[in-house]
Amino acid sequence: MNAEIVITAGAVLVLIVLSFLFSGTETGMTAISRARLHTLERAGDSRAGVVAQLVERRNRLVGALLIGNNLVNILSSALATSLFLTLFGEAGVFYATLMMTVLLVIFAEILPKSLALSRPERFSLFVSPFARLVVLLFGALSSAANAIVRLLLAIFGVNLSRDTFQLSAHEELRGTVEVLHREGAVVKQDRDRMGGLLDLHELEVSDVMIHRTNMRSINADDPPEVVVREILKSPYTRLPLWRGTTENIVGVVHAKDLLRALYDVDHDASRIDIMKVASKPWFVPDTTTLQDQLNAFLRRKAHIAIVVDEYGEVEGLVTLEDIIEEIVGDIADEHDVEMQGVKQEADGSVVVEGSVPIRDLNRALDWDLPDDEATTIAGLVIHETQTIPEEKQAFTFFGKRFIIMKREKNRITRIRIKPAVEEEAASPRQ
Repeated sequence: MNAEIVITAGAVLVLIVLSFLFSGTETGMTAISRARLHTLERAGDSRAGVVAQLVERRNRLVGALLIGNNLVNILSSALATSLFLTLFGEAGVFYATLMMTVLLVIFAEILPKSLALSRPERFSLFVSPFARLVVLLFGALSSAANAIVRLLLAIFGVNLSRDTFQLSAHEELRGTVEVLHREGAVVKQDRDRMGGLLDLHELEVSDVMIHRTNMRSINADDPPEVVVREILKSPYTRLPLWRGTTENIVGVVHAKDLLRALYDVDHDASRIDIMKVASKPWFVPDTTTLQDQLNAFLRRKAHIAIVVDEYGEVEGLVTLEDIIEEIVGDIADEHDVEMQGVKQEADGSVVVEGSVPIRDLNRALDWDLPDDEATTIAGLVIHETQTIPEEKQAFTFFGKRFIIMKREKNRITRIRIKPAVEEEAASPRQ
C-alpha cells in the first residue's frame, strides 16, 4: 500500500511538471517576437528555426498544447483524488480538490506563464524540442478540433480566417512604435518618421501636392530674357512651363539645363529657345498613392510630376522632396522661401494659415486632428461647419476652439486655435 501511495504521488508530481511545461510553452510561443526570432535564426540558432516553424501554424500548436495540458491536469487531479480517498476516506475529495487547485494554479499556471512572459525568446528556445514533440503527438487531434470549432462558429455566421484576429504588419509596427514612445524608448521625431513611412501606402499625391493656386510656373511665350530672369530668381530648381493658360503645362525646365544652354550661347539670353531646354512634363493621377509615386520617381529617376484629376485638368504638382518630407519632416535649404504658416501666441493659442496641411500641424504640435475628409486646416473647418464661416465666428470640435481671423472671398486664410476647455466656461458650442 505504501508503495502504491509513493508511486501515485510521484506520478502526480510528474504530471504537474508536464503541466508547467505545457502552460509555459503556450505563453512563450504566443508572446515571442517574430522580429527577434528572425534575428536569432539568421544568427545560426537552429532552435529558432524550429520555433519559427511551430509559430507559423499557431492554431495547430496552441491546440496541441491545450490538449496535452488538459490531459495531464485531468489525470493528475484524478490520481490525487484516488490517493486522498485512500488516505482520508470521503473527506479526501475535498482535500484533493483544495491541494490540486493550489498546486495547479501556482506551479502550472502563474509560475510558468510569468516566467515565459518575462523571457519569451529564451523560454521558447528552451522548450522547442518539447513543443515539437507535442505537435507530433497531438497535431492531428488539434487540427480536427480546430475544424470542428470553425464549423460550429460558421453555423452562427462567424468566419475564422487565418488573418481575422491578426494585425497587419503596418499596424503591428505602428503599435509597437507608439508603445515604445509612451515608455520613453523612442523620441517623438523617430515616431513621426516611422509613422510617415507607414502612411505612404494610405496617402495619395493629392494630399501632399502643391496646389495649382500656389504653384510657381513660367509662361513659355514670354521673351527669353524674361523667362531666364524668372527662372534664375526662383528658389526652385525645376519649374513648369505653360502656354495660353496656366493649366496648359507644356514642359518642365531644370535650372542646370538652362545654365548649360546659356553657356553655349555666350550668356546671351535672347538666343535661348526655352522649349528646347525644357523636358517633357510627366502627368500623374491625383489618386496615386505616395508609395507608388515614390517608387515611380525612383524608377524614372525623376523629381517632379504634374498632378491631374480624372478629367485631365491640372491640380498641382508633386515632387520627390514632398514625399520624403512626409517621412522625415520639413527639409529646408538656403534657397527655401520661409513661410509663416504656424505661430505660437503668448496666451497659448496658435495662429495658423488656412493653407497649412493638417498632417503638418499634427506633427508639429503633436495633435490628432483628423485628415480623412480635408487636407488643410481651412478645409477641416469648412467640412465640419458645412459652410464658409465669416470672420470672428468661432467653433468647437475635436477638443479645440477654432476662431476665424481672416477670410478673403471664399477662402479662410487665417485661424486661431486654442484648447476648447478655455472657451467652454465662457461660451457655448456653436
